Order: sequence, then C-alpha cells, then structure tokens
Amino acid sequence: MEWKLDANRPIWIQLQEQMTRRILSGWYREGEKLPSVRELASEAGVNPNTMQRALAGLDMAGLTVTNRTMGRAVTEDRAVLEGMRSALAEGIIQQFYESAAELGYTKEQALELLKRRDG
Repeated sequence: MEWKLDANRPIWIQLQEQMTRRILSGWYREGEKLPSVRELASEAGVNPNTMQRALAGLDMAGLTVTNRTMGRAVTEDRAVLEGMRSALAEGIIQQFYESAAELGYTKEQALELLKRRDG
C-alpha cells in the first residue's frame, strides 16, 4: 500500500488515517509488531516526529499498544478493531449518500445504484 499525502491537510492526520486503514484491512494483523517510527517515517518520506504524532493517535484510539520491550503492536482487542472498522465503513457510506444527494439522488435511488452495480 503506497503512502498518499496531500499538502492541503495536516500530514500527521493523513498518516494516522492511512495507518488505521492498514490495520483495519489486515495489512498489519492483530498482535503484529509494527515497524519502528523511523522505518515508517522513512517509508512515508516524512519526519519521524510527524510519524510519532500519527502513531500516538493510534495508541489513543486503542488500535495499537506500546510495550517497552517489544515496541508498538496492533491491538488484539477484536471489539476495538470491529468497532473502528464499522465506524469507518459508516463514514464511507455517509459520504456516498451525500455525494449522490449532490447529484440529485435520494437515498433510495443511491441504494438502487449500488444494487445494480453489484448485481
């Protein structure tokens, strides 16, 4: 998964969002040790302090846990992971409905578009 950063939004927020998606999609599995802050920063092409700020947000959200001897790892708390996955999906769905409404579709019409696409 490639890092995609936009100069119009704070970089640390974008990093946090992308790390969240990596965790929730299974890129990093439950209990898996994450690369070091420096490794991730180098990979993303950002300052380690910026990456540390993003990772601190993951800690606060409960997606990662820090252990002095092991480093930072993905939580093994499935309730946290499922709750965050569900919240992210609901946000995507809400965005879809809002975008469809801007085009003049009702929720029902937008849902029908989705059904036809999958059908």
